[in-house]
Amino acid sequence: MNPIFASLSIAHLRALHTLLQLQNLSHAAERLGSSQSVLSRQLAHMREAFDDPLLVRQGRGYVLSERAASLLAPLEQVLAELEALRQPEVFDPARCERRFCLAASDYIAEHMLPLLVSTLEREAPGVSIEYRTWQPGQYELLASGAIDLATTLFDEAPANLHGRMLGEDRAVCLMQHQHPLASQAELTQAHYCAWKHVRISGGGDKDSFIDRHLREQGLSRRISLQVPFYSAAVQVICSSQALVTVPEHIARQLSRLHPLTWRPLAFVQHTQRYWVVWHQRLQNSADHRWLRNLVFEQWQQSQFGVHGGHAHSP
Repeated sequence: MNPIFASLSIAHLRALHTLLQLQNLSHAAERLGSSQSVLSRQLAHMREAFDDPLLVRQGRGYVLSERAASLLAPLEQVLAELEALRQPEVFDPARCERRFCLAASDYIAEHMLPLLVSTLEREAPGVSIEYRTWQPGQYELLASGAIDLATTLFDEAPANLHGRMLGEDRAVCLMQHQHPLASQAELTQAHYCAWKHVRISGGGDKDSFIDRHLREQGLSRRISLQVPFYSAAVQVICSSQALVTVPEHIARQLSRLHPLTWRPLAFVQHTQRYWVVWHQRLQNSADHRWLRNLVFEQWQQSQFGVHGGHAHSP
């Protein structure tokens, strides 16, 4: 490739297009906000690059060379495409036909996913959702693109992630309504350690702060069952005397739907924060921005959501 041609910039192409359109150096300089001397030097550079006079003097004006005339249409197309790159991406939900992978807990799937799907059917019928159970530590799946968006619990967002805080809550202990501890106003550490526990692993880190607290005192709890699903944990504690630690707003909802009750923990204080998170490579994607805002709105509008704030930029 001609090294001079390779050195042409967008400014050169825009100047050439204007010159070929107006065929007048002073008028082109005025339109471009440049001086005639600068434009004259650019024209000389472009003549070398194309190995053609481009503008040929005739009388007191110029005419286009044959090569220049053939360049007008391609230049218009190239400059239009470059301008399109500069413009912000426009997103129309009704015309989107993208599949998104959303990861969260089975509780979210049961209580919020139907609302989300209903909204998609109205606003974006071409959008499809793949739903996965989110497990703690799966952040590399956000980086690789295997998961587009996740809702989870953590205190601080890992590096390279953007997020929006859905809300915050405290952890409580859920149990069947006839459990011996149901008579307590709140649970002491002795109460908590005296019974077996079901641990829910899916959807985020709900209770490891309790294990850290107990470990500092040389204690531990007895985890008799670990499952990824809220639904399985609920069935077990409804028919046993095991306990399960969950966020308070979830405990309230599950107690309305099942023969369960819940009690606060008197021995440890910890605020749980709920986030919707995505990788930074999707931060400026118009369709992804629409989806994450929609998920946030559905959470806030549902009776299962809690009001929260922001972290990073949405």
